[in-house]
Amino acid sequence: MNTTQSQSSPILHANARLSALGALVHTLDKNKPLDSAWALDRHFQTFGPSDKAFSQLLVKTTLRHLAQIDDLLKSFIDRTPSPRIMHTLRLGVAQLLWLDTPPHAAVHSAVEMTKQLRMEKFGGLVNAVLKRVVKEGPDIVAKQDAAKLNTPVWLWDSWVKAYGEETTRKIAEMHLTEPPLDITVKGDPNAWAADLNGVVLPTGSVRLREARGLTQMKGFAEGSWWVQDIAATLPARLLGDVREKRVIDLCAAPGGKTAQLAQAGAIVSAVDRSKERIAMLKTNVHRLKLQAEYVTTDASKWLPAFAPDAILLDAPCSATGTLRRHPDVAWHRTPEDITRLVATQKNLLEHALGMLKSGGTLVYSVCSLQPQEGEEQITAILASHPDISLVPILPETLGGMTECLTARGELRSLPCHLWDLGGMDGFFAAVLKKA
Repeated sequence: MNTTQSQSSPILHANARLSALGALVHTLDKNKPLDSAWALDRHFQTFGPSDKAFSQLLVKTTLRHLAQIDDLLKSFIDRTPSPRIMHTLRLGVAQLLWLDTPPHAAVHSAVEMTKQLRMEKFGGLVNAVLKRVVKEGPDIVAKQDAAKLNTPVWLWDSWVKAYGEETTRKIAEMHLTEPPLDITVKGDPNAWAADLNGVVLPTGSVRLREARGLTQMKGFAEGSWWVQDIAATLPARLLGDVREKRVIDLCAAPGGKTAQLAQAGAIVSAVDRSKERIAMLKTNVHRLKLQAEYVTTDASKWLPAFAPDAILLDAPCSATGTLRRHPDVAWHRTPEDITRLVATQKNLLEHALGMLKSGGTLVYSVCSLQPQEGEEQITAILASHPDISLVPILPETLGGMTECLTARGELRSLPCHLWDLGGMDGFFAAVLKKA
């Protein structure tokens, strides 16, 4: 049942565990994005690579199995304790049942955490509950429907409606696993796969078998490659040959798609409304020794001084296609969020089509599994814009991955695609042509 190995000790990871608890408070109690928890944690910034990796793995594992963990804990506690003690128990369960932490280390560190929190009176409760988890937890978990239990009901139902029960279950099962790490390389993928112990994927991305110490790997400092899931590389590929073309990358940060376009020879204008995200984009593109123009502005209102040949609009979305990487999203998103995001996407899409030159191409993409943010957006645009046509995507553009194509020729990747190789992020993309 245990899927990820951890050689942690209570001494090595004492502060890492406390940082993990703080991240749960940040994302579950304060309803804030998980990534910002570590950015704001000054103690986390002082950790070495091992402690950082352990803290992040612990939090993400807990969030991936959150409903399972809470369902299990109901068997051992009469009433829900305070949030911090509940988080302490959750982290303990995650270590015991999914991270292969030795029982004595997981239980001891959890009890010590109650002292660090100045909640020593709950130490006995934590000790007793986790010792019962050691004995009874595996049998309880074996009887749980993990895939369905860890997926919010509204999401499960929406996926069943869109993809069917069998595919929905495969999607949800993939969400319980650690995501692979893919890189986009400038040179020969086969050579880089050999150098970095990876495997070449259908479109030329390289999937690494070992993702530790990325910044120390061959080629990183030289800007020879960048981290980018295979699914995230597909929208930029859909623009075809962009050499010497003026291309606008709307909502561009953190910059993977900007880098793709620049590497392919496009004259790229990268647009994002966030100064911080533009700064990060600049840093990434500079490391890769590529060139782009940077524009910090609201993409829904900005007009360029030229009519672009092509536009890539990777719109803000629910990110339900990236739950493995961002497991907090499952517990933050609501159906109301989808409605709000759909309106934002529609405004961006309408505005982008307005600035596109006659004969130009626009690729619209979202890392969402929700049809309202993907297929339904395109259906509405085609119905209201007689000058816009859908360009069917050819299988060879996707490296022959026909399972990622809809009936009318759009991209629809699912987390369970490339199952035998570890899956991929969920993306939707469509190619639109302006008359």
